[in-house]
Amino acid sequence: MPKQRSGRLDQIRHDGAFDVVVVGGGINGIGVFRELALQGLRVLLVERNDFCSGCSAAPSRMIHGGLRYLENGEFDLVRESLSERDALLENAPHFVRPLPTAIPITSVFSGLFNGAAAFLGLSSKPANRGAVPIKIGLLLYDWVTRKRRVLPRHSFHGARETFRRWPDLTRGLRFSAVYHDAWISHPERLGVELVTDVERLAPDSVALNYTEIKMEGTKLSVTDMESGARFPVSARTIVNATGAWLNEAIRELSAGDQPRETLISGTKGSHIILDNQQLHDALGGHMVYFENTDGRVCIVFPYLGKVLAGSTDIRVDQVKRVRCEPEEQSYILQSLRLTFPGIAVSDRDVIFSYSGIRPLPKSDHSFTGRISRGHFVHRLEGPVPQFCMVGGKWTTFRAFAEQTADAVMAELGHARRAGTLHLAIGGGEGFPADPEQLVRDLSLRFAISPDRAAHSVDLYGARAADVLAFCAGCNHDDPLASWTTITSGEILFLIRHEHVVRLSDLILRRTPLAITGEISSDLIKVIAGIAATELGWDEPKMQQQMDAFITELNDFYGVSREMLEQRSLERNSKCA
Repeated sequence: MPKQRSGRLDQIRHDGAFDVVVVGGGINGIGVFRELALQGLRVLLVERNDFCSGCSAAPSRMIHGGLRYLENGEFDLVRESLSERDALLENAPHFVRPLPTAIPITSVFSGLFNGAAAFLGLSSKPANRGAVPIKIGLLLYDWVTRKRRVLPRHSFHGARETFRRWPDLTRGLRFSAVYHDAWISHPERLGVELVTDVERLAPDSVALNYTEIKMEGTKLSVTDMESGARFPVSARTIVNATGAWLNEAIRELSAGDQPRETLISGTKGSHIILDNQQLHDALGGHMVYFENTDGRVCIVFPYLGKVLAGSTDIRVDQVKRVRCEPEEQSYILQSLRLTFPGIAVSDRDVIFSYSGIRPLPKSDHSFTGRISRGHFVHRLEGPVPQFCMVGGKWTTFRAFAEQTADAVMAELGHARRAGTLHLAIGGGEGFPADPEQLVRDLSLRFAISPDRAAHSVDLYGARAADVLAFCAGCNHDDPLASWTTITSGEILFLIRHEHVVRLSDLILRRTPLAITGEISSDLIKVIAGIAATELGWDEPKMQQQMDAFITELNDFYGVSREMLEQRSLERNSKCA
């Protein structure tokens, strides 16, 4: 067992009394864990799987104000989202960066009256949006941020300028609009950095992945899913941050006497990652935000050297782990063909796919795009009062966590001590205005290639020097393979310092190896070997971890064993 994990379990063993237990280690649960711990409360966070491994690992990777929410009349949500977008640009600049966004426009007035009807609650499904309603929306977007502008105002372009900038866009466009939001490179890593920040700033609080909590009568107990060890704990309040699993968790945490409330109405969103250089170049560094034929808004933008495209929005009746189904992949690819008809995109370009269930507030709305992306806190009575986090989106996790923490502190009679609106996250603290200078400095200081220095800054921000210093002190710090800058020393650092328990934690969430298509069958064996030595896995345990991970890639991410073996063959042949 990693020393980091055994130390945390020892804390619970020696003192299981907490002010608050947070159930659910997605971004909302981690956010409220940080909020409460920084106020001087002792907090326990328990997550059944890995941190940020559910819906929080499956966003569109946009940090945005929600332009289309204006059509639903959700002005407060847009205002809050834009404020939180700007805060993340300030607090996590190593992960969150500006994203210029282009909207192709085919008409002038279309959608104007439909938008007004939607605002009044008289229409469900949107019509094609023309220049006038888009212009109104962008003016409102700019107006909301007029007093604290950190990104450029929007601009409008006619057909000639549109095709000069994006010559591969579909013909028949009359205008385009450009505005700015932001994107996040490694959302799962941001969640882990929030956890490690709390460990440094509030060490009496404890966060554990691969842990279950149960309520038996009026007693709580925590079980380590790796060892089976069980620990009694107590709490004055519970925060239920289980997202799409909220309804189920309410019953489990309510001592059997709580009515079966339904608070969440989830929708499934799927995305694909494509390795298509022509499409990547055609985007010109912009996200293209466009409508599919069914009125659903779709996106495509450059992502870590590849292309991210999505998404679907399908109502789900049963909450379970989901994958991007073939028909969803076809839907996304078809939308790209309509938008860039001269560029061939096919299933062969897809190197990774992912899907998650959005934990939206319960709604009977016939068009899923009209379901609110807002959030609220719902208090439940019980032996231990339970505060349920209902709804929420990635961009607003800090604001939602702040609101939940305030409700909990009011319950406990505890005053707020610190705010987090301007609190740096992880490697965002001390991150320079000129990251390229940091790359040059690290390259010289540690005698490494500029590519490796750039990779380190991208993944660890201002803390890259700490990671590289650790690697320099390792007996072996060789690249895992000729085609990646990640080294054996870096994998060792992640295992020791970032709550790694399973092989999938390393490849799916602590590094970008899977989502960028770098992972191969050979690389899996190399990483598993390092993990086995550090975590004490014997040969059968290491093989079980590899088999489980390869099965997970196939079942939920569209990466088959054959694809992994083919990548190894191709890359080895290039190096021969």
